[in-house]
Amino acid sequence: MAPEHPGLDLAVLGDWLPRHVDGAGSDLAATLIAGGKSNLTYRITDGSSSWILRRPPVGHLLATAHDMGREFRMMSALAPTAVPVPTMYAMCEDTEVLGAPFYVMSEVDGVPYRSKSELGALGPKRTRTIAERLVDTLVDLHRVDPAEVGLADAGRPEGFLGRQVERWRKQFAAARTRDLPSMELLYTMLSERVPADSAPGIVHGDYRLDNVLVTPQDEMGAVVDWELSTIGDSLTDLALMLIYGRLAQVTPGAVTDATEAAGYLTEQEIIERYAAGSDRDLSDLGFYIALGCFKLAGIVEGIHYRFVNGQTVGDGFAQLGDGVFGLLDAGIAALKEN
Repeated sequence: MAPEHPGLDLAVLGDWLPRHVDGAGSDLAATLIAGGKSNLTYRITDGSSSWILRRPPVGHLLATAHDMGREFRMMSALAPTAVPVPTMYAMCEDTEVLGAPFYVMSEVDGVPYRSKSELGALGPKRTRTIAERLVDTLVDLHRVDPAEVGLADAGRPEGFLGRQVERWRKQFAAARTRDLPSMELLYTMLSERVPADSAPGIVHGDYRLDNVLVTPQDEMGAVVDWELSTIGDSLTDLALMLIYGRLAQVTPGAVTDATEAAGYLTEQEIIERYAAGSDRDLSDLGFYIALGCFKLAGIVEGIHYRFVNGQTVGDGFAQLGDGVFGLLDAGIAALKEN
């Protein structure tokens, strides 16, 4: 029988939490927060206060992914900036506590809108406002100078794009369950067309609407899910956000189909709004789109690996691996078209 709270021992946590978070009680209850097919996110409560706990998934971990320390450091550093993030309370590197590193942060009153139907209930006007603020927040993030917030050493921006190509090829190898000829082709094409380095910036790594908690006032309450963040070429965030929109058009609901809601910005409107607030060069966006397809396909393939090996928690995994093929084909097309 599967444990009620995978990767979470409430008795052990009840001993640890009061010693690291001021005012926390020891008699705890937990709820696995729905959504997300990667790190496990729990709402923890002692009956009077509540917090959010994040830890890696149970089972196989891809190298460099699911880095709790990276998430904690990024959000802590961004606290004084215009980028909305939760308050960070405590980080635990001791794997003897819960079997893996984890951290505790504040609970933010907001909704991670994931579906067309959720936004449809708000209406086109509110949906457009939310989409505009999502883009504006990405611009704000990319304006932050990593060195000014103590993140200069949080990544290696030199040669970032080339290393990204190699990194995601390695991720495919680490999560291999099947032959993927189109992955090999896209890898070769990307390798031959890596742009020169741009100004270093913060990269969220998985920026999309359901990784932002939207307040009841339709403000961006907090950007979350920083497990893939680093310092590098920030345009990779813009490209990946666009790719999620393309994926929604061909595979509704595969990851998120919120971009299909009436009132949501079109791909061109997103690009134009971002360009209006940013000084970054968008002339070779096709490469970034292709790299984003490669990356997202690698992420999905890693989830597919865990599903095949019985290591996933919750529903919605059975058909997810099929999306890898369309992503790889879209990446090849982006390089041929641009």
